[in-house]
Amino acid sequence: MKKSSVFAAFAGLLLGAPVALNAAYPVHPSYPVGQNNGMPVGAVPVMNNGVVQYMPSNNSRIVANPASANVSQYNQYRTVAAAQPTRITGALPYVGSSQTTAGRSYYQSTDYERLADSGLYVGLSVAYTASLMGGMSADYVGEENSFFVPGAFEEADFHSDTVIPLQVSVGAAINNDIRVDFSYLRYSGLAYPTIVQTSDGAGGLINATVDGGAITSNTTMLNVYYNIDSYTGFLAGGSLRPYIGAGVGIALNTVADYVVYDNTFYSEMDPIGAGAGDLTGISDVYAYHNGGTTEQLAFMLEGGITTEMEGGIKLDLYVRYANLGRVKTSGSIIVSQTEWLGDGAGGEYEAPYDSVFHYTNWYESGRLGMVDVGARLRLQF
Repeated sequence: MKKSSVFAAFAGLLLGAPVALNAAYPVHPSYPVGQNNGMPVGAVPVMNNGVVQYMPSNNSRIVANPASANVSQYNQYRTVAAAQPTRITGALPYVGSSQTTAGRSYYQSTDYERLADSGLYVGLSVAYTASLMGGMSADYVGEENSFFVPGAFEEADFHSDTVIPLQVSVGAAINNDIRVDFSYLRYSGLAYPTIVQTSDGAGGLINATVDGGAITSNTTMLNVYYNIDSYTGFLAGGSLRPYIGAGVGIALNTVADYVVYDNTFYSEMDPIGAGAGDLTGISDVYAYHNGGTTEQLAFMLEGGITTEMEGGIKLDLYVRYANLGRVKTSGSIIVSQTEWLGDGAGGEYEAPYDSVFHYTNWYESGRLGMVDVGARLRLQF
């Protein structure tokens, strides 16, 4: 085959390929009007017995040879086909363009519109402490096994009937994904259990009752929250936005005074053979523990979802872990006990006084941690 024939065939292929593609994918063609082609803007090319014809947008007539026609006769057909796209996926609206990629269109549901976070807001949350972690233990400086002191105890877990932490926050959305706020968080209703383990004086432990010892924590924090639906995808058509958050601040942890009562009778000497006035036993031990307040570094981690209610109010449903540092007593224990004295005749009697001892630098302390499940309402301005 001659070179001129090869060249002609190759040129024909190059010139005919766009026409063939347009015939195969007549989605949104765009042909400018010019002196050389005379094709109207918005006309749709179709194949009719191997001849390229042009269908105007109103389907009123077909022009077989646009090159010989006057350009002005096509002015009535200068409509942009992309303004009336063919919808191929139900009621889903057309977005994107098929002019750069033949035969491809991109579609996205109108329902998938994310909730917007914007502007200043105030928030109020209430939660339930599902898990309370930590407890008080003896921390007596320089004293080995110092919890053997009457009325002291080795260890006690925190106790709560119901803890309803309340939080007030003021913040602002930096953008649609990040918001920052300052919050005040209060925990109350924490206390010692009603029963603790105290020393029996012989290397063992016995039960003692506790009265008092309420624990409260007042915490201020700086919190940052980040919406993660760009990673998790839209939930419920975009009406639910998952988020994560973290905060750090200062906690003022307070434990109230409490009393440990041990009604065990401790024998010190057999009354038989004891002299008059000798100590033969001890009973009714009351240990008065002075409470205290400590300032601690606190932090929290939170995860949840956000939805929107009527009036533009946002609702956060969350799970939060809060670590509030340590709570600690003042280090003072006053022990009052009833003494029993020998009568010199093999018997004993209760002393007409109570013996009182004061111990200092004997602390009880423990770390406060909890997992909360709660809800927060945010009003945006």
